[in-house]
Amino acid sequence: MYEDYRLIYDHHTHTIYSHGKGDIVDNVKVARQKGIKEIAITDHGPGHHFYGLDKKKLPEMRKKIEELKVIYPDVKVLLGVEANIVTMGNFLDITVEELKDYDIVLAGYHYGVSHGHVFDNYICSHFGFPSGSRQALEILNTDMTIGALYENDIAILTHPGDKGPFNIKEIAKVCAETNTLIEINNKHKHLTVEEIKMIEKYDVKFVVSSDAHKPEDVGCVGKSLQRAREAGIDFSRIANIELS
Repeated sequence: MYEDYRLIYDHHTHTIYSHGKGDIVDNVKVARQKGIKEIAITDHGPGHHFYGLDKKKLPEMRKKIEELKVIYPDVKVLLGVEANIVTMGNFLDITVEELKDYDIVLAGYHYGVSHGHVFDNYICSHFGFPSGSRQALEILNTDMTIGALYENDIAILTHPGDKGPFNIKEIAKVCAETNTLIEINNKHKHLTVEEIKMIEKYDVKFVVSSDAHKPEDVGCVGKSLQRAREAGIDFSRIANIELS
C-alpha cells in the first residue's frame, strides 16, 4: 500500500550549528539529489546547554542560505529552529519576538535544557517512577506542551511522547485547534504506531521528518511511513507526502 509516493519537503534537519555532522550546503545538496524541493535547517534552540545554536550565528546562517538559493534555485531552503519546550515564559527557549528571526519554527521536548522537568523525565523514562508519580509528571509535561502550542506559531510539534510521559490525545486536540502538524519522526520512535492510532480520530494532520543529523539522512522517512502504514492512517493526512 502507498508504495508510490514523493516526499515534498523535509522540514526537520540539523547541521554543525547544533550537533549535526554537516554544513547547511551538505543538507541542501542531498535534498536536491533526492528530488526534494524544500528543506528546512532546524538546529536546536539556544536554551539547550550542550548543543543549542548560538543566536549570534543566525546572520551567518541566513547569509549561507541566501547564497544557496542562488546556486540551487530548484530547492527552497528555510532557516528554521527546533525550539525546546520549557515551563517558563512562552514555554519555548526562544521568545515570541524572536520567532520572526526564523522562516519556520518547530518545537519539541528535549533533555539538556533548564526548566523542563528534565531530571524527573529522565528518571521516569529510564528507571520508572513510584505509583502515581508518572501521572503527575504527565500532567506537567502536557501542560507545558499545550502552553507552547497556544502561545506561539509552531509549524511542527516534533516527536511528541519522546523523553517523558505526555498525554498525546490532549496534545493532538490542541494541534488540530492551532493547525500544528504533529510529527512522525524517523529518528525517534514517536509517534509510535499505538499513538498514531490513538489520535487518528482527531482532526489533526501529520508530517514525516528525517530529523537528519547527518547529511545523508536528509529525506529518509522510511521508518516513519512504516509506522503510519501499520497504524492504518490515510496517507493523504500526511502533509508532505504526495501520492502517485
